[in-house]
Amino acid sequence: MRALVLALLGVAILTPMADAAGRPMKLDDLYAFHRVADAQISPDGKSVAYSVSVITDAAANKSHSHIWIAPTDGSAARRQLTGAEKKDRRPRWSPDGSKILFESNRSGEQQLWVIDLAGGEARQITTISTGASGGIWSSDGKLIAFVSAVYPENSAKPFAESDKLNKERADKIEKDVVKAKVFNRLFYRHWDSWVEDKRQHLFVCNADGKETRDVTPGDRDAFPTSTTFSTGDDFTFTPDSKYLVFTAVPAKDEAWNTNYDLCRVGINNTSTDWQTLTADNPAADSGPVFSPDGKCLAFRRQKKAGYEADKWELAVAECAADGTLQQPARSLTGSLDRSVDEYVWLDAQNLMIRVEESASTALYKVARLAKILPMPVLQKQGHLAGLSIDRSGSRLAASQSRLTSPGEVVTFGSQGGEVLNVSKANAKLLEQLDLPKPESVTVKGANGDPMQMWILKPPGFDPAKKWPVAYLVHGGPQGAWEDGWSFRWCPQLWAAQGYVVALPNPRGSTGFGQKYTDEITGDWGGKCYEDLMKGADYVENLPYVDKSRIASAGASFGGYMMNWFAVSTNRFKCLITHCSVYNFESMYTTTDEIWFDEWEHGGPPWGVDRKSFEKYSPHRFAGNLGKYKTPMLIIHNDLDFRCPLGQGQELFTALQRQGVPSRFVNFPDEGHWVTKPANGKRWHAEVFAWLTQHVPPGGR
Repeated sequence: MRALVLALLGVAILTPMADAAGRPMKLDDLYAFHRVADAQISPDGKSVAYSVSVITDAAANKSHSHIWIAPTDGSAARRQLTGAEKKDRRPRWSPDGSKILFESNRSGEQQLWVIDLAGGEARQITTISTGASGGIWSSDGKLIAFVSAVYPENSAKPFAESDKLNKERADKIEKDVVKAKVFNRLFYRHWDSWVEDKRQHLFVCNADGKETRDVTPGDRDAFPTSTTFSTGDDFTFTPDSKYLVFTAVPAKDEAWNTNYDLCRVGINNTSTDWQTLTADNPAADSGPVFSPDGKCLAFRRQKKAGYEADKWELAVAECAADGTLQQPARSLTGSLDRSVDEYVWLDAQNLMIRVEESASTALYKVARLAKILPMPVLQKQGHLAGLSIDRSGSRLAASQSRLTSPGEVVTFGSQGGEVLNVSKANAKLLEQLDLPKPESVTVKGANGDPMQMWILKPPGFDPAKKWPVAYLVHGGPQGAWEDGWSFRWCPQLWAAQGYVVALPNPRGSTGFGQKYTDEITGDWGGKCYEDLMKGADYVENLPYVDKSRIASAGASFGGYMMNWFAVSTNRFKCLITHCSVYNFESMYTTTDEIWFDEWEHGGPPWGVDRKSFEKYSPHRFAGNLGKYKTPMLIIHNDLDFRCPLGQGQELFTALQRQGVPSRFVNFPDEGHWVTKPANGKRWHAEVFAWLTQHVPPGGR
């Protein structure tokens, strides 16, 4: 335990000597990187606005974020547009390019502000008591729409009265010594927040903030409550600026129903009845985007009701200026075996789509008439996200990261070509570090099917020595280890401790075809487990790997797999399981989004074939924990409503009762992730200390 104590006191864990390229990455570096987000290109294509978040005091969990502007061709210096030591973020250009709308907490709560590019102070636009976010402009620049979570019973009243009642209720709850919560239906909590009875409504106001009104009153969410069904900007003005089209949560049974629809309301609507534009599809529809000429509506849709990881296809329908559809939507990407994550219109006839492809990002050009197959424009672009396009459709901006670098703002042409880093927010720190380049390998998994895996060697790697391994399993399970940066599970930081890091993409991973993704369903401990064992075999046989020093770690589904490893094999010297799934049955009745469990197991635990609940639930094989006695570090947090705290507690009890070396770390103020800087540092100290204790780092 000496290593554990030293690590928690902040003493550096020994790492290999850095080579001439720089020094190994340290934990403090992770929190010194600037976090760049939300690149938005100007209408004329000459500038890009984005936010830069900086942690100013990790120990005190303090940070601020500012809006920056950079020329899209990199020809001139970048400049900071906002300077308040608060959190300014999510910039959106006015249609004429003269102003930027953004979110900020500079008044004490999150509201919308506008700043002129010509100069002057930012002006507060909204003062709604429940806060404002997600602001967008109408195409004529005269209106602004935004989201706010309100109590639905007040929402049909005039805005001033409704807002006053919302504030009075919030103040009463805050002052009441009784903190009891009362629920009448599911989603009463979600991810890491208590939703209770609030609903996310859309509001419209004039560009100066006057005449605010709730245009989606009633007891229904007009904005995705699950990020699975969100595309970022989930609502838009119609071309005539008289209506909003938006992604609406199902009217009922939203905790087990994925039938998100596109709906339409007028900007002066006071009715609780919304026009549904996609009633023909029983599965999810989301992300409305009108074509530049206003004659088409693009959105993405799934086909399988209840399945959140179904393939997303790009759909297009002809429409009128008021957003009404003139014909049924048709898919443009049925022939492409990839899910469409993002899309922008290049012109009235063509779109650019972003897809995940073989653990990286690819961009394709798609014709509206769908007479030709999608054409690749850019491939192997690391993790490229947040596409925005100028008015001419000739230049785009996005955020790009890789396993070797955090996100930066990049720009590129609509025909592809050079991808130019225009933010360079982390250039100085990156120059100091030795961040080894990952190697992509292909391993034969279950049934001989190929499995892609990243191998990351530590700084100062000497192939003549034998090195320990950190074998990391991603979450999801429908997710992937992409060629992208993570501030939560940063493979470079793990490698810098003195480990070879292996990042396998087994059955269930996205970006390798829908069949590969689908094959995890109901089979969590089957082919996926075999894929991972084959991957571990490959790693063990590398000439520079020390077979006696291999550890594994994972979160969410990756945490589940750690628990399955613990009852299935003794090949790992220690395991780290973060916010995991341990008991399928108790997981179903305590998680928030139960459509996920119902799809995976064919329905609730009652009235269905229970094989899926019983065959691969680690808790049913708890006796094997004592058989294999693999030391386990368990991390589980109070505000994790996706994989609730009880999952970790059940596992810890079973381990302790059988005398298995185990440690439980609990963060009462965190959810599924650990996001506060001070907590993050403690999390890493615990994790790396556990590794050091059971799998000593460094080459030998």
